[in-house]
Parts: sequence; C-alpha cells; structure tokens
Amino acid sequence: MKVSSLYETEPEGGPQQGKFLDGAAEIRTALSPHELLAHLKQIEKETGRKPSGVRWGPREIDLDILLYGDMAVNDPELTIPHPLLHLRTFMIGPLAEIAPGALHPIIKKTASEILESLSGKDK
Repeated sequence: MKVSSLYETEPEGGPQQGKFLDGAAEIRTALSPHELLAHLKQIEKETGRKPSGVRWGPREIDLDILLYGDMAVNDPELTIPHPLLHLRTFMIGPLAEIAPGALHPIIKKTASEILESLSGKDK
C-alpha cells in the first residue's frame, strides 16, 4: 500500500559493521501475525540470510513486523509491536514517513509523536 524512502543508518549494538539500509512498508494481508512472520522468514531465507549466531550482526536482509493494526502479541515466537520500535529512530522514522498517525498500541503514541520524542534525544 505504501513504501517509505530508504535510509542509510549506522548499526546500533552488535559488532562493528557497515551501514544498513532501512525502510518500512505498509501492507494489507489476510495472513495472521504468525503466518506473516513465517512468510517473512521464508523471504529472508530465499534472499540469502543465514543464521550467523551474532546478535545484531551483519545480514543480507532483516524483515520485521513493526505493527499489525492495533493488535498486541506477546509470545515466545512473536512480539508486536516490535519491542524496540519506540526506541529506534531507524525503525520509527520510516514508519512515521508513511503512517505518521499509526498508533503504538502499548504506549498510545503515534509514530510521529514517538519520532519527535526520539529526535529530541539525539540533539
């Protein structure tokens, strides 16, 4: 439905590595959140992602579910909204570009409000 611009960002956490390209897409799907996660993991595998065992290490592709409507999911396989969404500019920035009014169902702030609060911390 919508795709953000791509943003070149410095990695946060993990080993020293090159920059990342980050973006967000808004989709419409009949898949459940767990079915969507399985589909995204298959895309990652087909794109060449291999388990490295290094948390936040270099990778070919990383597809995450940031939000799923106003749903909250918290189980061993999946957490929605993404648990770091409200803390990471590289996630919330692209989301705010395409859906500034998207509401974080836990903290009850919009993507643009979260981005504004993070932007103030970066200065």
